[in-house]
Amino acid sequence: MIGSSYMTIPVRTLVIRAFRVLAVAEGFSWAALLAGMYFKWVAKTTELGVEIAGPIHGALFVGYGIAALALWRLQRWPFIVALFAGLSAVFPFATVAFERWAGNRGYLTPRTAVPAGTKETAGV
Repeated sequence: MIGSSYMTIPVRTLVIRAFRVLAVAEGFSWAALLAGMYFKWVAKTTELGVEIAGPIHGALFVGYGIAALALWRLQRWPFIVALFAGLSAVFPFATVAFERWAGNRGYLTPRTAVPAGTKETAGV
């Protein structure tokens, strides 16, 4: 189109943003699911919380996993970082802690790929 300007955002930046949002959203969905499980199993009042929060949490869990795998490739994360990203999805609220940890160590900063065979430090 003549006279219009399109702003393009690099794929790496989009995936990092999506990962950060999904990490926090997945943590909140854990909280909602745990609350729903309380009302279903402990208070024995309603299953509505689990019926609503369960599928939402499941979708966010899968999205987080896909984003983590994409960042493992795009950011050339060491295997141990990718492993911790995956394990953090299993424990309540750990995705938020992992997102903070990875962000503080530069794993969520857009950067150019490191050439194959180059040693990377763990950022410690």
